[in-house]
Amino acid sequence: MSKVVTKNSCSYCSPLGASLAFKGIENCITMLHGSQGCATYMRRFLISHFREPMDIASSSFTEETAIFGGGENLKRGLDNIVSQYEPGVIGLASTCLSETIGDDMSFHVREYYKKRENSSTPVIIEVSTPSYKESHAEGFHGAVRSVVDKLAAGESADDGPVTIFPGMVSCEDLRYLKDVFNRFSKSFVMVPDYSETLEGGVWREYQKIPPGGTTVEELKRMGSSAGAIEFSSVITDKQSPAKLLNEKCGVDFKRIDIPVGLSNSDSFFQSLCEMTGTPMPDHYKKERGRLIDAMGDSHKYLFGKRVIIYGDEDFTISLSSFLLEAGLKIVICGSEAKSGKFKTLMTELALKHQCTEINILEGADFGDIEDAAVEAGADLIIGSSKGFKLSKKIDAPLIRVGFPIHDRVGAQRVLHLGYAGALNLLDLITNTIIEQRQSKSSIGYTYM
Repeated sequence: MSKVVTKNSCSYCSPLGASLAFKGIENCITMLHGSQGCATYMRRFLISHFREPMDIASSSFTEETAIFGGGENLKRGLDNIVSQYEPGVIGLASTCLSETIGDDMSFHVREYYKKRENSSTPVIIEVSTPSYKESHAEGFHGAVRSVVDKLAAGESADDGPVTIFPGMVSCEDLRYLKDVFNRFSKSFVMVPDYSETLEGGVWREYQKIPPGGTTVEELKRMGSSAGAIEFSSVITDKQSPAKLLNEKCGVDFKRIDIPVGLSNSDSFFQSLCEMTGTPMPDHYKKERGRLIDAMGDSHKYLFGKRVIIYGDEDFTISLSSFLLEAGLKIVICGSEAKSGKFKTLMTELALKHQCTEINILEGADFGDIEDAAVEAGADLIIGSSKGFKLSKKIDAPLIRVGFPIHDRVGAQRVLHLGYAGALNLLDLITNTIIEQRQSKSSIGYTYM
């Protein structure tokens, strides 16, 4: 029987991803060209994950603008943003409504620049993000690509910085990456960097635009980079910011899986060593050693445990690699995105680790995952907060990682990347398994 409706989606709106990406630019405010409800949904969703203020403006479509176009609303909205927030950058994303009627944002932006030709106007970066066509992950990549298109200038230089496109990771992951570059003594441009804007300190006065983010001057330096690194398993050249930077400024780039786990982290550090000409710092050699030692310590608890994992394609593929390295058995691996690469890459990964029972669900929603989970007999579920009801249904603990995490605090501080992130996840997974065994034991042992 063919499926005609999505039941409890695993993916989210494309402008949501764009809104997150724009938060990684200094003094930037996001505006959605569409209805107020769209902006409200994005704000509420991101606030719940990051626990930080999130202002997102809207061109406030009405029935009239949906028929005759939203150009005037857009221009008035831009004027309001400039007067109220005084931003240096405005990230402008479309919505389903403006895309459906064919409103030309780029034309309206050009008209707006003409209107303010004698006034100071922020940099406006527009991106097309129709949710009926793309997911939040694609909206994120689209926004980053638009930043490259708008701001990158110059030509690649051997003494230039390394540009890093980390994708949708946590604030703690971004801070970890910055520490890596500092230990390699290499200048870098991180696009985007919301590690401070979405997890700042306590303010004496409310900040309309939280401090932090990659500056416009730094973003312009992307074009003079010595090289670029992009984290993704499934992104296409057409979607890729790194590929655009290569075409525009001649910057060579490497595209690698998100560095979650041992082998993926090895690939990242090897790429960085080659790109910078710097040997691996002892700090990370020791981190790697601690991870390998911990994998040996945990193996007797993890080996053969049956896991359900789901989430964004890139993150799910990378995390699956680590789970299989650690000896767990993936029985269901699901993602709603439809790149066409997910099933192929997961099949290759499963064959490499001789994981024969895996059920790979591409283009799946939680209805599909729940239906499959009833028969799978899983010991553990790993993914976002969306898996809570499934966890209750099959009586298996849920380890919350990735995006979004709405029913716990600290989602922005979960470290996933590098050897340190793998060690953090390994301890979390192992202790969850031990706790589950302990709570179900009639003995209630305290020594293991």
